Amino acid sequence: MKTFSIGEVAKELNLTVYTLRYYDKEGLMPFVERTASGTRLFKKSDIDALRVIECLKSTGMPIKEIKNFIDWCSDGDATLKQRYDMFMERKANVEAQIEELKKTMELIEHKCSYYKTALEAGTEEIHKNNKIGTSITP
Repeated sequence: MKTFSIGEVAKELNLTVYTLRYYDKEGLMPFVERTASGTRLFKKSDIDALRVIECLKSTGMPIKEIKNFIDWCSDGDATLKQRYDMFMERKANVEAQIEELKKTMELIEHKCSYYKTALEAGTEEIHKNNKIGTSITP
């Protein structure tokens, strides 16, 4: 079975070696085997597990809660419901983030249009009701 060094895994996941060591220290990588001298040996499945950890982290989930998830995985089928519920909560959280980003994008698109029109006219005077460019109405 092919194994990977911590440096190879860091490069694959676009993380730092320091980050991977931190995850290990925080108990997020109990699945990673070590040699007798303590060198971490990562398998493909370990890299896949780290991708899940990175996904959860990108949703804003705290390390402590990610650790709970890792522990649940180690506990096996008895924790399937907790893991399912956790991912449903993460899904709702990400959906809310997407909605907020859509609102942000609408405002940005409006401001792009506003300034494009002002640039083409050579003045903001065409937006008489709003000379400083803070209007958010289309």
